[in-house]
Amino acid sequence: MSEEYADKILIVEGKSDKKKVMSIIKDRVEVICTNGTISLSKLDEMIDSFGDREVFILADADDAGEKLRRQFRREYPEAEHLYIDRTYREVATAPYHHLAMVLLSANIDVHAEFLDIGRTAP
Repeated sequence: MSEEYADKILIVEGKSDKKKVMSIIKDRVEVICTNGTISLSKLDEMIDSFGDREVFILADADDAGEKLRRQFRREYPEAEHLYIDRTYREVATAPYHHLAMVLLSANIDVHAEFLDIGRTAP
């Protein structure tokens, strides 16, 4: 996976989320980590860098994740929100297969081995 000249942006909350999704993604996608909540000035700066690229938000299924989603809905409604099953609560702890299917549903190419339901780690 290469972020150079990526036409898609995936925004996640934490470094462990970024590491996990980067291992799954085959497409050229820039993965941005917000480290949880983000200030309005930092968010505006980030939005300015998006250009005409597709933007996806993949946040945890918890209060902090919902807060981040609300910020993006308000400041950048063009972003597409991707959701993990609430059972898993966190992107970093969701099964690889589940994340691969979520990413694939957004037309983000993933490594085929992660589509195997029994896949537990890279």
